[in-house]
Amino acid sequence: MTIEHLMLNILLVEDDEVDIMTVKRAFKKGNITNPLYLAGNGIEALALLRGNPGEPSLIPTERRLILLDLNMPKMNGLEFLHELRSDRSIRHIPVVVLTTSNEERDRVQAYDLNVAGYILKPVTFNTFVELMVTLDKYWTSCEMR
Repeated sequence: MTIEHLMLNILLVEDDEVDIMTVKRAFKKGNITNPLYLAGNGIEALALLRGNPGEPSLIPTERRLILLDLNMPKMNGLEFLHELRSDRSIRHIPVVVLTTSNEERDRVQAYDLNVAGYILKPVTFNTFVELMVTLDKYWTSCEMR
């Protein structure tokens, strides 16, 4: 299997510029070289995943993983999950919620919508790097379509 077959196409759905920079810095520090695509809310994320009619998606269709914040404008993370899971062409994409929300209600709703994980954003940068490296190792070793 070539290295390209092991690359994950990661979509970060996040509206906070500081959190986006933190993820990028964590990827760099953790030597995570997977392509990272960005969407500022659920509407943008769905557009990236679906592509335009007659055109391919901007994100390769194989080995996709979504890192999803819950608290966003226009379409929040839970609304995005509802829409994602109702779309036959993209509902299989694994989603890991990466959020500051420690609300039990949010956690239950996310798992009801088949998220692969629900992770609270760590307070320290080093902990965040460790978390990103662990996620990368796990998902890179998974058999994905």
